[in-house]
Amino acid sequence: MHITALPLLAILAVASPAAAAEPTATADRIAALERQLADLSTHLSAVNAELAELKGAHPAPPLAAPPPAAAQPVVTFAKGKPTIASADGGSAISVRGLFHFDAAAYLQDGAGPLATDFRRGSFGDATEARRARDLNSGTNFRRARLGVDGKLVGDFDYSLVYEFGGSGAEDSGRVLDLWLQYSGLSPFRFRFGAFSPNVGLEDATSTNAIMFLERASSAEIARSLVGGDGRSAIQAYTNGRNSFGTVGVTGGVSGTSSNPFDEQIAVIGRVAYAPSWGDTTLHLGINGAAVLRPADAGLEASGVRRAVRLRDRPELRVDGTRLIDTGDLEAQGAWSLGLELALQHGPLLMQAEHETIGVDRPGTPDPRFGGWYAQAGWILTGEARRWAPAAGAFDGPIPARPFDLSTGDWGAWEVALRHSYMDLNHHDGVAGGVRGGEQTIWTAALNWYVNPSVRLMLQAQDVRVNRLSPGAGTFGAGALTPPAGVQIGQHLRSLTLRTQLAF
Repeated sequence: MHITALPLLAILAVASPAAAAEPTATADRIAALERQLADLSTHLSAVNAELAELKGAHPAPPLAAPPPAAAQPVVTFAKGKPTIASADGGSAISVRGLFHFDAAAYLQDGAGPLATDFRRGSFGDATEARRARDLNSGTNFRRARLGVDGKLVGDFDYSLVYEFGGSGAEDSGRVLDLWLQYSGLSPFRFRFGAFSPNVGLEDATSTNAIMFLERASSAEIARSLVGGDGRSAIQAYTNGRNSFGTVGVTGGVSGTSSNPFDEQIAVIGRVAYAPSWGDTTLHLGINGAAVLRPADAGLEASGVRRAVRLRDRPELRVDGTRLIDTGDLEAQGAWSLGLELALQHGPLLMQAEHETIGVDRPGTPDPRFGGWYAQAGWILTGEARRWAPAAGAFDGPIPARPFDLSTGDWGAWEVALRHSYMDLNHHDGVAGGVRGGEQTIWTAALNWYVNPSVRLMLQAQDVRVNRLSPGAGTFGAGALTPPAGVQIGQHLRSLTLRTQLAF
């Protein structure tokens, strides 16, 4: 009931028939009631004012707003790579796939009997040693990789990738990448796990972007000494707009059982500087590595317990046979030193590296080996390879007009030429020397970048291997080791086509 109704009740309470009989008294009572009514009205106004003040000081709470709708993840397909990212971009996961399918024809003299055809492959492997006379013309999934990578809560990156491809034959599957990286101390990044450490210029170039099917032997042998795919390592990186630096510690290779006792321990480092002027970039770099402790093979009675071995295939992997090979060298340690030089001007990229590798042997002279390559690529359609500061190397071209018959676009086309040389001999003409062989290769390539995910590569090679037999049964039972000093190298050619799919 409202407060203003109270005076009316009071009036009704006093208005009675007895009061009508007494006019004077009634008039006096009415006057008194009117005074009371005025007083009540004044009091009512004061009470209403006080209530208004109290309501202003303590307003009623507003109704709670409904909770916002949950932020939805973002799905993208940049360059065909499916990625799911959180709405704030702090976390993401991407599906990775890489397939390199090679078909090759090896053009060499026909195989003769082992007793008269002295061409041989790696030491200690009779099957591989015999296969050097008739390399396999066929096909091979050089790389078949599946996995995921991404970032976690902004400052952490990760990668988990399995490899099913191989050299000469596919694999049942092994770890290629399994690492975690902390990137919260810009410009520094710290990576831990199994991965391919950044060792040199050609090594730092993605296999999806290299000009040729394989790296030059000098770069490949240097990386295999302390790096390569699936190497356990801790590595720190930093870079600026025109600079790159890295240092790290590496161990063994994941998925191998060749180090049953102590695995190898090595340190690596690399610095590069790449000033640019307009459409021109000059790359200058140096890299080095030291094997502090070679792997322990655990041979108690005989054989080489701690060994360093340098070998490579003729810059092609459809057949897995190695044609140059030092064999196991008893070692206390080893080291490598590389010099890097490159010049990019518009669609032209010229690049070269020189590697020197030394092995510290107990009780015998320390051998030194060396090799180099020089290569150039010209992108006929005008795209350019650009220097990538995060890797300290040049990336691949992105077609300005991806292949599309409906629009008459044909992607990007590149021609490339390389000359490489590797010398794994040390005093090969005298007893006790190392007869690993000399390898010289000319390679020409035509690369078609269909779109950012697909590339076709046509490559021709001329390979010459000059190598003397060490003798004394070094090729294993069943390989018929040629007499010491006999030429076991050869001259061959190859023609290869690669189909590449990467996302």
